[in-house]
Amino acid sequence: MYSNEDTARRGDTTMYNSGGASSPGVDRDSKRKRKIADITHALSVRPVDVAALRRMAISEGGLLTDEIRCQVWPWLLNVPPHVLEQEPETVERENNKDYNQVLLDVQRSLRRFPPGMPDEQREGLQEELIDIILLVLKRNSQLHYYQGYHDIVVTFLLVLGERLATALVEKLSTHHLRDFMDPTMDNTKHILNYLMPIIERVNPEVHDFMQQAEVGTVFALSWLITWFGHVLSDFRHVVRLYDFFLACHPLMPIYFAAVIVLYREEEVLECECDMAMVHHLLSQIPQDLPYETLISRAGDLFVQFPPSELAREVASHDSMAASTFKDFDLASTQQRPDSVLRRRRRQKQAALERSAASAVAAVAQPSVARRFVRLAVMGLTVALGAAALAVVNTALEWAPKLDLFP
Repeated sequence: MYSNEDTARRGDTTMYNSGGASSPGVDRDSKRKRKIADITHALSVRPVDVAALRRMAISEGGLLTDEIRCQVWPWLLNVPPHVLEQEPETVERENNKDYNQVLLDVQRSLRRFPPGMPDEQREGLQEELIDIILLVLKRNSQLHYYQGYHDIVVTFLLVLGERLATALVEKLSTHHLRDFMDPTMDNTKHILNYLMPIIERVNPEVHDFMQQAEVGTVFALSWLITWFGHVLSDFRHVVRLYDFFLACHPLMPIYFAAVIVLYREEEVLECECDMAMVHHLLSQIPQDLPYETLISRAGDLFVQFPPSELAREVASHDSMAASTFKDFDLASTQQRPDSVLRRRRRQKQAALERSAASAVAAVAQPSVARRFVRLAVMGLTVALGAAALAVVNTALEWAPKLDLFP
């Protein structure tokens, strides 16, 4: 665990706004103090107000400091206190089937540690990183290591220290990350296949351009499986996203990936419609994104287009695989550009044109009424913190079941 001096050296995540619009200094400080008071209160009541903690993690600025994250992240993952108090076990490295690959990945993870950190301290943390990964895999033989997993684990290690990180990473690996840790990538591909339907619903022009370029979704693979830890250089932005993702449905990272693509609409449409060119553009993620704005937008899209509404469309592709989440029960998919989505969009547009006259009478249109309700909910979620209501309402819907509200 870092000392205060170490935390200061790496530029801790204590800023209130990690992206998006900023507030005047005095107002920002008062909002920050009020939020800390709200988090402290939610932690002090019995039972702990986990729903309030989730709203705090989602809303602007997230959980503000690593000290607060050490207290709140265990509640977001429902890791009981007795588990947090356990000392990590020792792991036998010799003859361990994963050790060599884990070692290689950890040795390549220098950029994930704070600049200027003494070599001795960094090397010690790398040894702890290896131990955490091997221990989680030892305890859960059904899990399979994948390259990029260490990018998530190192974030927990830097924020929480080895003991807390071990407990939380194990819970995360058997729940949020479960699909990535299957023997094959079928379920990971399935999750990636939510990307294009989300983009299509918001911006059909960008969707059609990407389909014509046949760029696929591989450009977002490293975003998804590392929770953006591998591609973002500022640690403050990484932990801000982790606050958001830990408080949300496990598919929220793919919604966030979609809003990044949609945010770059002009760049995408101005790019040459060529697979290599578009892939190169999209895979180079900007470092100056308006993170708070995008988090809010991802939450809005989750409310507008929940996974349950996208699942049937996502399952329309050829390759099928079972999923660990209830939202994935229809099927897993093999992404490939084809005419299915394009044809469905044309059919949908034709249907909309035929009903244009009657749609003017909005009161008589249940679908339009539902749209107005959704817009109202979107307004509420922005006010409370993006997707806060949706998270609370859907947190118990996905499998395997979590006792999120003890």
